[in-house]
This record gives sequence, C-alpha cells and structure tokens, in this order.
Amino acid sequence: MSVPTDRTNEPTTATGIDPRGPRFGAAITAVLLLVTVVLALAGAETAAFWLLVGLTALFAWGAFAGIRRHPFGLLFARVVRPRLAPPAELEDPRPPTFAQGVGFAVTLAGVVLALLGVPSAVPIAAAVAFVAAFLNAAFDFCLGCRIYLLLVRARVIRTA
Repeated sequence: MSVPTDRTNEPTTATGIDPRGPRFGAAITAVLLLVTVVLALAGAETAAFWLLVGLTALFAWGAFAGIRRHPFGLLFARVVRPRLAPPAELEDPRPPTFAQGVGFAVTLAGVVLALLGVPSAVPIAAAVAFVAAFLNAAFDFCLGCRIYLLLVRARVIRTA
C-alpha cells in the first residue's frame, strides 16, 4: 500500500507511516497472542483471560487513537526506526488503523464470550487474532488492511 495522493497527484508523505512499524507491532502482538493460546490450553485460563483483556485494550488504543499512537508504534518510532535506513516508501496509516479495529473486535468477542461462560472463547479468539498478526509480521500480509481496501473499493468506507 502506498501513500495516498492529494488532488494534484503529489504524494502526501507527511501523512504516511513507515510500513515496518505495523509489522514490528504485529510481531510483538503475535508472540503475546501465542502465549495467550498456550496459557489457555495449558489450563491457566485466568492468566490467559487477563492477557487477552490487555491485548484487547492495546487493539482499542490502536484503533481509536490511531496506529501512530499505539505503544508498539511509538516504541518502533523512538527505538527501532532511528537505527534503520529510511523506508523506500511510506504507507497510508488508515488500513493498519482499521486492522487494529478488526483485532479489537475479535479479541473483544473472546473477552465478552469468556465472561458469558463460553469455555473456549479465549483460546479461539486469541488463535484467530494470532493468525492475522503472524501473517502480517512474517509475510507482510495484513488481513485487516485487505478488508479495509475491499470496503473502500465497495464504497462502504469513504477515504476523502
């Protein structure tokens, strides 16, 4: 995904983000989600539940405050990115921010269903979110970003 252009067809690079940032955050998130699944399957349901609650809060932070203000994004911007060469191109922050909303919805469903007594809600929600985070971290394939682009093309989401 490249940076959007303005009406003169010039790139609006001031609004773009380093595409490596969301992948960095996805890697940390994938590890935490995998730990959640393992805890839940090992019988540590309470620990898994609270870890999923924390991850749900992080997804909410990214979805509502924006990908640039997410703690993992800030960590990348302040600690990792200064040590790297500049990216070849910048990325529109809207698709990864939308992807955070998808992660929020999936993990929130797991938390709510667990509170309602559904026994496998936490490991299933964590596993679904793990698959998406792993695909982003390992293969630069962002499922939430793809959903965003499909909705934009279907004109469900307006971009300007």
